[in-house]
Formats: sequence, C-alpha cells, structure tokens
Amino acid sequence: MSEFKSIPVVILADLDDLTQVFTALDCGVKGYIPASVGVEICVEAIKLALAGGVFVPVSSVLAMQDAFLSAKPKRSAIADLFTPRQADVAEALRRGKANKVIAYELNLRESTVKVHIRNIMRKLKATNRTEVAYKMKDILPFETASA
Repeated sequence: MSEFKSIPVVILADLDDLTQVFTALDCGVKGYIPASVGVEICVEAIKLALAGGVFVPVSSVLAMQDAFLSAKPKRSAIADLFTPRQADVAEALRRGKANKVIAYELNLRESTVKVHIRNIMRKLKATNRTEVAYKMKDILPFETASA
C-alpha cells in the first residue's frame, strides 16, 4: 500500500453536493469533479492534482462562500449585544483608540467611557481591551465597520 501513497486520488462524482465535497477532502482526495464538468476541465483538474494541488468545482466554492456569509453575524448582532453607545465605544476600542480619544470623539466623559468598557468586557467575557478588540473582529468584520 505504501507504493500508492504518492498517487493523488480524484473523484468523479454524479452530484455536486457540498457535504460530499467536504467528506472527500477530509479523506485526502486531491480532486472532486462533478459529472457536469466538461472533459477539458476534468483533464486540467487531474493535472492540478498530479502537480500537488487540489481541485474543487467553482459551484462548491460559491456554495461555501454563501454558507460562510450567511453564518456570519451581521451588524444586528452588535445591536442585540450592546446599547448603541456601547457599540460605538466597542468599535472605537476595536480600532485601538485610547479612552481619552473615545471620550472626545463621542462627546463623553472619560469616566463614562471606562464604565462602558467595563460593561462591554463583562458582556464579551473579556479580561482586557485587547481581548475586546479581538472578540469584536469576530462579531463585526473590519470592512463593514465604517458603514
């Protein structure tokens, strides 16, 4: 069996099912080719597998993208977790701003900012500002923060 370890396995499948694609990849398959793919793409997928790459059909990649995007929490997750003012403070924390700057930009007292930060840390079960910033990136992607 050891003489076959260097030979990549490519599956030609009837279905383009995302669950089957993941299962095949978990088993070490180097290519998952649905029957709907043309012969030219099939040949190139095999060449890619022989060169050390992994072939996954575009339809599966798009399905993964849709699943990933629909699973990500949206801005409403912040609204459910924080008050509007806490959300503003949390966003400023995520951007690495100091309490004094946050207070100035949001027209708050520095002591009020500290209270908001304490409440944000409690809600996120964070022990410091850095952990708040890290957990905030999971709640709200950086690209949409300016929206």
